[in-house]
Amino acid sequence: MGYYDKIAQGYNGLYKEEQRKKLSIIKKNIKINKYTKILDVGCGTGISSDFNCYVVGVDPSIELLRQNANNKILGFAENLPFKDGSFDYVISITSMHNFKNVKKSINEIKRVGKDYFVFSVLKKSKKFGFIRKLIQKSFKVRQVVEEDKDAVFFCQKLKNHKLYI
Repeated sequence: MGYYDKIAQGYNGLYKEEQRKKLSIIKKNIKINKYTKILDVGCGTGISSDFNCYVVGVDPSIELLRQNANNKILGFAENLPFKDGSFDYVISITSMHNFKNVKKSINEIKRVGKDYFVFSVLKKSKKFGFIRKLIQKSFKVRQVVEEDKDAVFFCQKLKNHKLYI
C-alpha cells in the first residue's frame, strides 16, 4: 500500500483548501467551455477536477479514487491509456514530484494533449529544478504564477517538437 492509500481518509482535510487555491488560479488563467476536454493527471480525490466541462482523472491510488465522484481511471502518468491528442487541456496539480519517471510522464502528457497544459509543481521538492527544466524544454511556457507552495506553469505544445526518448 502506497503513501496516498495510507493517508486517503484524511487527504481532503490535509490538502483541500490548498488544492482549491491552486484550482482557482488555474480557472482564472485558462479559457474553457462546456465542450472542453480536460485530463487531470494525479487527480486524487477529485478536488482538482472541478471544472464545468468534460474531465477525466487518472491516479495510481485506489483509495483516493474511491473518494472521487468524477470520471476517473486507476493508472500512472507514465502510461496514460488514451489516444494521441485526446484532451484540449492536460493538468497536473502538485503531483509531478511523485511520478516514478518524470520524463516519460511528460512525454505521455504531451502525447495525449492537443495544445494546452497546466502544471503545479511543489517548490520545496528536491525535483523542482529538474521538473522546471523539463517543462521549459518540453513546452512553450506562457506564464508562471508563483503560489505559496507551488509554481503554476501555463504551457502550450511546441510545434514540431520531438518527444524525449
